[in-house]
Amino acid sequence: MLSVNIGPFATSVDRLVIIIAVIVALATGAWLSRRRDTAVGGILINLVLIGMLAARISFVLRYIDEYRDNWLGVLDIRDGGFDPISGALVAAAAAAWVLWRTPATRIPLGGALLAGGLTWVIAANLISFDTQARALPEATVQTLNGTPIDLQTLSETTGQPMVVNFWATWCPPCRREMPVLEAAQHEYPNITFVFVNQGEEPEQIQQFLDHESLAIDNILLDRGAALARETGARALPTTLFYDADGRLVDTHLGELSRATMARSVRRFGSRAE
Repeated sequence: MLSVNIGPFATSVDRLVIIIAVIVALATGAWLSRRRDTAVGGILINLVLIGMLAARISFVLRYIDEYRDNWLGVLDIRDGGFDPISGALVAAAAAAWVLWRTPATRIPLGGALLAGGLTWVIAANLISFDTQARALPEATVQTLNGTPIDLQTLSETTGQPMVVNFWATWCPPCRREMPVLEAAQHEYPNITFVFVNQGEEPEQIQQFLDHESLAIDNILLDRGAALARETGARALPTTLFYDADGRLVDTHLGELSRATMARSVRRFGSRAE
């Protein structure tokens, strides 16, 4: 699965893995603390916050050029722009300092961190194995003029990596990220961008494009949401990144920023010249 959708709540699987790891760490810490009368829940929450802050700062520094025209975007974490490895390293350093200064916390806090870390590593590797096996689906969609097409054929024709964005005009984050995607389509001509609309009519879509002055190619109709079901995209917007061989290499649930787009595109190993 690429995303999890529970009622009005949705999250990408990689974020869900981190949430589960934190829950496991808190539960383990609470259990070990009861046996030693030493609470570590507050320490664990502080370490999570430190890790998140470090992960965000690291991400922003890596893609600082993408924020030069929008410095307020640094504070907008809705794009999911975090560097988890940097965050984990900083949190681990902070945890080591706490363990050194407070011997009474070593067993409950150390056990909690070990349990959470193992959960994160195991789950992340399982998900990585699952996504690497995913390929472009065979579900047929339509162009705005009604011509049927499937993404596998389009990928084979272009021989390029492909970015597949699931969107709708009624979706606010979809509307906000469209200028980013439009710019990326022009900035990366060696990548095929495909915009798969969910359940709307061509006239409604064209009206939106004209109103927003958007020049976007490869807009396709997925009226019955067959392609969305095949890919596991259960919430909007969802963006999938496939390499030139049609294998899934990255996913993004939620609004894309210029920085998160740049991060995902770099995973293809190529940029537009």
